[in-house]
Amino acid sequence: MEFEWDEEKNLINQRKHGVSFERATEVFFDPNHIEKYDHEHSLFEERWKAYGLSGWTILRASFSEKNGIIRIISARRANMKEKKEYIKWVW
Repeated sequence: MEFEWDEEKNLINQRKHGVSFERATEVFFDPNHIEKYDHEHSLFEERWKAYGLSGWTILRASFSEKNGIIRIISARRANMKEKKEYIKWVW
């Protein structure tokens, strides 16, 4: 898999959410990760949400994909609803 992101957004995201885009790439290597189309944020491009593990933490990454390259847009720890959905999916 190939990833890209805006480095300035990565730094802002780290300050705001405590999660780097480098760490967010781990979500895509979780064999149980979930990907969902993000209708709310797909006005100008197709955007997706992915939930998956990074170590023992469930993360949520927002991304788009073009020509096989995943562009990370934002990343954070999953909220309780997202954690429950992931756990239900895995178990």
